[in-house]
Amino acid sequence: MKLLQYLDSLLQPDQSDFAKRCGTSIGNLRKALSTGQRFGVPLCVALERESNQVVTRKELRPDDW
Repeated sequence: MKLLQYLDSLLQPDQSDFAKRCGTSIGNLRKALSTGQRFGVPLCVALERESNQVVTRKELRPDDW
């Protein structure tokens, strides 16, 4: 998944900062990814915005966009 690749490309302090700007924590993002949890629409929008569209909301929730 592109979000996991994006997170792995960041240094750890940058991962935490990215998650915080999205309104969550890196732990919550990684847990959701590992369990296949579906991200809420507001979080998808924030992830897209804060990743500069590297990770898109359409990829995260293809059935909603």
